[in-house]
Amino acid sequence: MHAPDHLQEDIRYLGRALGHVIAEQEGQEVFDLVEGARQTAFEIARGEAGMDALVSMFRNIDPRRTTPIIRAFSHFALMTNLAEDLHDESSRERALDAGEPAPDSTLEATWAKLEGAQVTAAEVAEVLSRALVAPVLTAHPTETRRRTVFDVQQKISELMAERHRLIEAPENARTQSRMEELDRQIHRRMTILWQTALIRVSRPRIEDEIEVGLRYYKLSLLEEIPAINQNVSQAISRVYGAESATPAILRPGSWIGGDHDGNPFVTADTLRYATTRASATALKYYVNQLHALEHELSLSDRLSDVTVELVALATRGQNDEPSRVDEPYRRAVHGMRGRMCATVAKLIDPAAVEGTWHQKFAPYSSAEEFAADLAVIDESLRFSHDEIIAEDRVATIRVALDTFGFHLYSMDLRQNSESFEQVVTELFGVAQVHSDYASLNEEEKVQLLIAELHTPRPLVPRGYRDFTEAVQREIDIFVEAAAANAKFGPEMIPHCIISMAESVSDILEPMVLLKEVGLIQAAGDNPRGEVDVIPLFETIGDLQAGADILRQLWQLPLYRSYLAQRGDTQEVMLGYSDSNKDGGYFAANWALYAAERELVEAGSENEISLRLFHGRGGTVGRGGGPSYEAILAQPKGAVTGSVRITEQGEIISAKYGSRDTARRNLEALVSATLEASLLTVDDLSNPERAYEIMAELAELSQQKYSSLVHEDPGFIPYFTQSTPLQEIGSLNIGSRPTSRKQTEGVEDLRAIPWVLSWSQSRVMLPGWFGVGSAISQWIGEGEQAESRIAELRRLYEIWPFFDSVMSNMAQVMSKAEMRLAELYAQLVDDSDTSQRIHRLIAEEFELSREMFFKITGSEHLLADNPMLARSVRTRFPYLLPLNVIQVELLRRYRAGDERDAVSRGIQLTMNGLATALRNSG
Repeated sequence: MHAPDHLQEDIRYLGRALGHVIAEQEGQEVFDLVEGARQTAFEIARGEAGMDALVSMFRNIDPRRTTPIIRAFSHFALMTNLAEDLHDESSRERALDAGEPAPDSTLEATWAKLEGAQVTAAEVAEVLSRALVAPVLTAHPTETRRRTVFDVQQKISELMAERHRLIEAPENARTQSRMEELDRQIHRRMTILWQTALIRVSRPRIEDEIEVGLRYYKLSLLEEIPAINQNVSQAISRVYGAESATPAILRPGSWIGGDHDGNPFVTADTLRYATTRASATALKYYVNQLHALEHELSLSDRLSDVTVELVALATRGQNDEPSRVDEPYRRAVHGMRGRMCATVAKLIDPAAVEGTWHQKFAPYSSAEEFAADLAVIDESLRFSHDEIIAEDRVATIRVALDTFGFHLYSMDLRQNSESFEQVVTELFGVAQVHSDYASLNEEEKVQLLIAELHTPRPLVPRGYRDFTEAVQREIDIFVEAAAANAKFGPEMIPHCIISMAESVSDILEPMVLLKEVGLIQAAGDNPRGEVDVIPLFETIGDLQAGADILRQLWQLPLYRSYLAQRGDTQEVMLGYSDSNKDGGYFAANWALYAAERELVEAGSENEISLRLFHGRGGTVGRGGGPSYEAILAQPKGAVTGSVRITEQGEIISAKYGSRDTARRNLEALVSATLEASLLTVDDLSNPERAYEIMAELAELSQQKYSSLVHEDPGFIPYFTQSTPLQEIGSLNIGSRPTSRKQTEGVEDLRAIPWVLSWSQSRVMLPGWFGVGSAISQWIGEGEQAESRIAELRRLYEIWPFFDSVMSNMAQVMSKAEMRLAELYAQLVDDSDTSQRIHRLIAEEFELSREMFFKITGSEHLLADNPMLARSVRTRFPYLLPLNVIQVELLRRYRAGDERDAVSRGIQLTMNGLATALRNSG
């Protein structure tokens, strides 16, 4: 018998299996080179050798020989991820089996906390009346791993889990043969993995990204999102005695196919593809569930009473099979399934339904009509005291319908304010409203926009298409949005986001476009519409100005009236990526927190509910980190039952690639939202002093950050040459261009390449730079220093915001490696600039680490996160060869070696490092 902790055993087993495959497929020479690199990397990790040992091994190596080595270490890292995930999942299961208390971030723990805090039923009902928790899958990048690689990895995980069960079970006569078969299957899958290309030959189309996003619904979300909504509803009924079902709190969203900010590949066609494929996913799920329900509900009306409404529904079912004559439920569900198939044929494609039997049924006109039929089934079952049947699959379908409707997810349209201004300028010019709208000042723009929103007449005749190409593309997208809502329901596209929103006119401009296509109907001062208009405040300056912009907006009677018919709820999106790029890690985090406080205050003054949409990336430098802690770290009043949050990159597959992980991560979002809404989560006795300290630290941090990123003339050359920034565009990880504009400025660079570049070179600068100097300066020296350190320690202990900022910084710093960063610095042409800036970065890294230790009292960065500490320690040796080879290949590529083995090798190292570090940006 083996102990249940299989982690190290699994890592060794998978490593040996991979080694066997490499020797078989590539020969002994390649295997020896890989094994030599692996042993050297482990010696470096143990401090028994210097980095030079690995550098000299790969200096001037034939690029063709590097490919199997890169692939080997990429797969070693992949297998380590796999082993860790299996270990962590089994550890959680063992804890539950042992009867340990439910951990934080689970709904069970949340109900206990609410009960312990004596939260009243009225308080819970008030929060749930406007509750919305929306994970929003975004398009950039969907995943550095190919789907095929992901699938093989999943299969190996299943085989390893089966292997664990066999090891822990009592041995019998068949144990040995079963184990041999499992080993053979793992070996076979590993061989397939080895012979599968790690990176795509071509850049994915948006349609590919849409399909990848939808794939997670089939893997986990179609089942787990309704299950959690049902859990919440049942718990509220059980604990608080609520008589009616709670509306679905968890409702997903998507940007994939609707986010056209800087992405010319998003068109009306891609939006149509995204909405149609989403609806098809939901509708086919209902067809399958109804088919199963028809099979299950064999109840005979000779043995069970039924309602008159059920009899009528069964009669409409048109199932005249003699064997069904006494089975009204089956006949009723048969008709519902026929209508749902007819709905698929009408809304999606007649070819999407097999056969012609459904053609005698009328399609459902809406999700509400389908819900009414399901209610008939439910009520009849309860009438005959069959609640236990009603509360199984029937309830599952009803909750799923309440969650997904006919639309599956809510699609966001997003475009930047500059583009919206261009569209309105051209529309007004063509309609002879104004010859040059863009030249007007802000007051004049607002007056003109308000006047236009008062009138119901369109600006141009339907079908007019004599616009410039870019403007026509925007108008076509909005026309398609109106068509999608008419077809699939108003929840299909209920949001329009304006990125880089800097004024009231920026928010009103898309409303004119929404009116033009019928998504807003003008009615004097009382317009009506089905789309929330959402400003996105991104830079630190925009975040600081956001509350005042909204106060001005809310003073407009027309907009205030529009908001009233949208439930007096104003959604605001907060940009983590650009604020970080603008002012650095600490300044961005404080700007976001301060902006939320001001927005909450402004909303309270105007009796408007605020819903915040957090544009978080997968990495800490883009607002990433654990979602549960991040939501609890919001200021009081910022989470009143509602939160929307972006999910992207490797985070999507890590969170939603299986039902177990999906359930855990979705529960964390709901738990945090309920706790942040209903409990006091911080213990600040003097909040004003805490805010004053953070503001001072933020300013000092931004000064340090800006002195390097925005003011140092050597920074741009250093950044572009010491990282693989220029090579990222060839990685084929997403459909979007790497920059919004053709420029070398940091401000126009997209967040993904900004973060990914620093991640690859192991500097991780966006997640920590400036913090050490800020804290050191603020603390000062002498007696003051001790008292100020004590102040910061106290804040770290009692304030979730400061705890989260410091903890996330430590996580990202634990993945940094300054010895490797120094290798990348040697790629910079100007050696003086290279040495100077690398030294400045390395010194700030050491200072930030020192300050972290002073404040937390810890002796190492991950003292409070042993699982991540183990993970970083385990995978560190596998990263070293990838980084060293990447530097060597970049050196060759930039010297003019354009052989395919060089460029493809660089792409492979980027892919391997992103997989191993578990963040692509």
